[in-house]
Amino acid sequence: MPETPEQLDSMFPVLDDAQLARLRAFGEQRQVQAGEIVFDQGDANHGVFVVLDGSIEIVAVSNNDDDAVLRTLKHGAFTGEVNLLSGRRSLVRCRAREASSLLEIGRANLRRMFETDSILGEIFLRVFLLRRSYLIGHSVGDALLIGSNHSSDTLRLREFLSRNGHPNTYVDVERDPDVQTILDQFEVKVTDIPVLICRGTLVLRNPSNADAAECFGLNAGIDEGEVYDLIVIGAGPSGLAAAVYGASEGLNVLVLESNAPGGQAGSSSRIENYLGFPTGISGQDLAGRAFVQAEKFGAHIAIARSARALKCARSPYSVQLDDGKTVQARSIIVAAGAQYRKLDLPNVAQFEGVGIYYGATQVEAQLCADNEVAVVGGGNSAGQAAMFLSAHAKHVHLLVRGPGLSETMSRYLISRIEACSSITLRAHTEIDALEGDAQLERVRWRQTETGATDTREIQHLFLMTGACPNTAWLQGCLALDGKQFIKTGVDLGPDWTFQRAPHLLETSRPGVFAVGDIRAGSVKRVASAVGEGSMAVQFVHQVLAE
Repeated sequence: MPETPEQLDSMFPVLDDAQLARLRAFGEQRQVQAGEIVFDQGDANHGVFVVLDGSIEIVAVSNNDDDAVLRTLKHGAFTGEVNLLSGRRSLVRCRAREASSLLEIGRANLRRMFETDSILGEIFLRVFLLRRSYLIGHSVGDALLIGSNHSSDTLRLREFLSRNGHPNTYVDVERDPDVQTILDQFEVKVTDIPVLICRGTLVLRNPSNADAAECFGLNAGIDEGEVYDLIVIGAGPSGLAAAVYGASEGLNVLVLESNAPGGQAGSSSRIENYLGFPTGISGQDLAGRAFVQAEKFGAHIAIARSARALKCARSPYSVQLDDGKTVQARSIIVAAGAQYRKLDLPNVAQFEGVGIYYGATQVEAQLCADNEVAVVGGGNSAGQAAMFLSAHAKHVHLLVRGPGLSETMSRYLISRIEACSSITLRAHTEIDALEGDAQLERVRWRQTETGATDTREIQHLFLMTGACPNTAWLQGCLALDGKQFIKTGVDLGPDWTFQRAPHLLETSRPGVFAVGDIRAGSVKRVASAVGEGSMAVQFVHQVLAE
């Protein structure tokens, strides 16, 4: 646990008698006996427990029966962390140390407390966030991932768990001498990796992200029989903003996210030009805060659930999911974002995840220690990645097709790159070939002005080259421009066939809006994406009132 008294006090505050009196209106009193399990690891159907009398223990559950008591809670202390907001499974066990009197506050009443008592709500939310950070930092939880740094699926699962803020313990078969003991315990072969052991009992061999999300309870329940007020497709900055504003204003909101909150911005190592964060913030931290904020207001967020088709002939509209099920809503906000373009080389797919990456997070940075790496792209994302990787890699080569960075990158990033001795900018340069067997081993690039080529021993290549909109699943439902971005508002022209004028962010179907990178003409900045997401909710209210 944290070593200083200040850190302990922050994570485990004690409520005074006046605060306890206010809480009684939101809970029910419960008696437990010594040794009784109040809730166990993996349980989801419980609320916050406030100790009125006696004491309870928070226990980290271990597969080898060496359970550790993390903290003993006495009068005025309470349980809970971020998982409670979404109804996800508990990562720890709680048991009574002695006969105790507890106040249980269920999820619905907890949300009501957030809405009606701002002081108590701030205390609980701050504590929940601190405890989640501790669980992640100390790998306290129910996930054990056994894999290899030479496996693209291992990287996929590590990124998925990390970006979704789910604590996990990672064991590398090539570095941990005791890994065979774990494999034998669960009757797993080395050839089965990556293997994800869920809740200490369920063994998943190379699971999909959806399988992992299901195992750890990362998905909010989706009610196929319900007609939601609003479905938000995509949980990048624009989608999360729409979820926060929609849910906070009383709409019944469902968010569908195919991978992890944050979108492309979620993989940014540091965003320094976002209003209100003068020292910068990582994309993952920003997305994590927005995710908790949306859940606090009651938005339902389903992770690793993709929209495969939009049936938009009439309202309520139907969204077909990747598992064949459908959900309905009276309004839709499409915030599915865009994807970095891939190199036009025949063996790109061979090295994806084992040398080629589309984001620079802490997971990738660990792989690049003391190696030369290359970043392709001239935008802010590429610049942020180059700066971030320069603190871990031996040297960073920044490759751009144009004459420089002045037309595509913010000035503050250009200045830092110019001042960084471990970054070399290579203008008028394109990747010409990729070489390697099981993983990337060498990269050849070409200087387009002179035709000169250079082959380097580079095993890690980061591609951040423009964006392709994620609109293929729309299947002609909405009007697109020549580059396949969604047309909105006045840009629709003859594609809008209804009597009233379209709203600013409205697509060719009334009540369906597009925001963020997927929208034609959008400004590719986090701040503008957040603005569009919040603006679209105001138009949703107008459509629902029609």
